[in-house]
Amino acid sequence: MAFSFEVHTTAEGGGRRGRLTLPHGVVETPVFMPVGTAASVKAVPQSLLEEVGAGGKGAQIILANTYHLYLRPGHELVRRMGGVHRFMSWERPMLTDSGGFQVFSLSKLRKVTADGVEFRSHLDGSKHFFSPEHSMDVQIALGANIAMVFDECVETPASWERTRESMGLTHAWARRSKDHFELHKHRVPWSQAAGDEFEGKTQSLFGIVQGGMYADLRKESAERLVEMNLPGYAIGGLAVGEPREVTREMISRTLEFLPKDKPRYVMGVGYPDEIEEYAKMGVDMMDCVLPTRAGRHGLLFTSEGRLNIKKLEYAEDQGPIDAKCGCMVCRRYTRAYLRHLFSSGEPLAGTLNSVHNLAFYLDTMDRVRDELANATTHANL
Repeated sequence: MAFSFEVHTTAEGGGRRGRLTLPHGVVETPVFMPVGTAASVKAVPQSLLEEVGAGGKGAQIILANTYHLYLRPGHELVRRMGGVHRFMSWERPMLTDSGGFQVFSLSKLRKVTADGVEFRSHLDGSKHFFSPEHSMDVQIALGANIAMVFDECVETPASWERTRESMGLTHAWARRSKDHFELHKHRVPWSQAAGDEFEGKTQSLFGIVQGGMYADLRKESAERLVEMNLPGYAIGGLAVGEPREVTREMISRTLEFLPKDKPRYVMGVGYPDEIEEYAKMGVDMMDCVLPTRAGRHGLLFTSEGRLNIKKLEYAEDQGPIDAKCGCMVCRRYTRAYLRHLFSSGEPLAGTLNSVHNLAFYLDTMDRVRDELANATTHANL
């Protein structure tokens, strides 16, 4: 089966415990997805990524970035290597974003038209063009289990009129993305090898709800995308500088209009307490660069709050990062040693800090799944 999603239980507040089945494996939801921008979760080798967390189950699904892999090493090279799973030696599920957010972030280097986006590479200034069709071609070549429609993100703050105009472009691009994807999805690298366990299976395409910080536009965007009958839906354009309470409101308002029998994904969030909150609202999938980015800068997440390992007070601290954490880092290393690694500029610091932070995020979701599994209200879809 190429794609299926089941909701097993729901709880008061909307949180639900489910299971997503993809060609490369099963994903228990709600799930946090580590970000592997350039086919690498920064500083963390795949062998550790498969085991991170107190239970040793590791990351169930990770992301790769369409824009970055398109520029380097190039999507056709990745296709020739058998797709991104084989290229990076990761045989668990993967998702690729559309490149829309990365192109959006190049505000001074891009030009948006109805056809697509012309932009200059942040690497060498070379000129490129992404249309919905090209984004689909790149994502099909990369071959992750889930691809995303090409969308436009709007700046924050933006007027209602500007946001609605941008949202209309996103909807037109979503339709073009779907049409092109349906024609060419059979070209996904891992589905073409005779005798392969993936033969006959293909990718799935998710839509992206936009609408900025306007509840009426979020409703309209969700309703128009749901009409396209896609396998899953993401909520995009959040965590771009707006207050947290606004993020929460936009998620809540949007969830009302998304199908209950399909996975719901909030893109680019957030801190540990945020992903827990959103999961208990009914979000099934989330991703964020924060665990590894914070780890590389010495910021660690613990059951007692955030810990800055750079502080002098940890120079002779023989305790673990978090006494309640059972991850491989907390079982073995002291705060004193981790501070020494960071202060010395040792690359191992980034790896160990990132492994702990990822474990904290994954363990948070594991606990939330257990809580939702014990919910007394069963799904009635």
